[in-house]
Amino acid sequence: QRQNQLDLALQELGRIERTLFMLDWLESPLLRQRCQAGLNKSEQRHALAQVICTFRQGRIADRGQDAQQFRASGLNLVIAAIVYWNSTYFADAIDHMRDRGRGVPDELLAHTSPLMWEHIGFSGDFLWDRAAATAGQRRPLNLGRERAAA
Repeated sequence: QRQNQLDLALQELGRIERTLFMLDWLESPLLRQRCQAGLNKSEQRHALAQVICTFRQGRIADRGQDAQQFRASGLNLVIAAIVYWNSTYFADAIDHMRDRGRGVPDELLAHTSPLMWEHIGFSGDFLWDRAAATAGQRRPLNLGRERAAA
């Protein structure tokens, strides 16, 4: 079967682009470092998704496409909520440290990620009454370690 000439030309352009990227990759430690940082964040997000879905071993086992999309959307919503929560309190913690004269360099912040979950209990009961009573309120920062050090 004869291929379209435009398709063949685009394939060749793709090969050229891939070759140029490989040459840049080999020559640039900074490019390799940036790509590795991106991969690390992707792996961290994947690990968070597995932690959230531990009861199904990190898999969406539904057979129907609608059910799979429903579960995947729910998983993305939970991850987004965790990222939002962490980002909000992370900003509060940075402000707290800077208000007390502790330097928090912006260059260091570029290497942080809101995809942490060690402080989240994924099993147990959600207390809807308690959540409703505190809706719209922010929890204070946990300054236990700072107080212990003082």
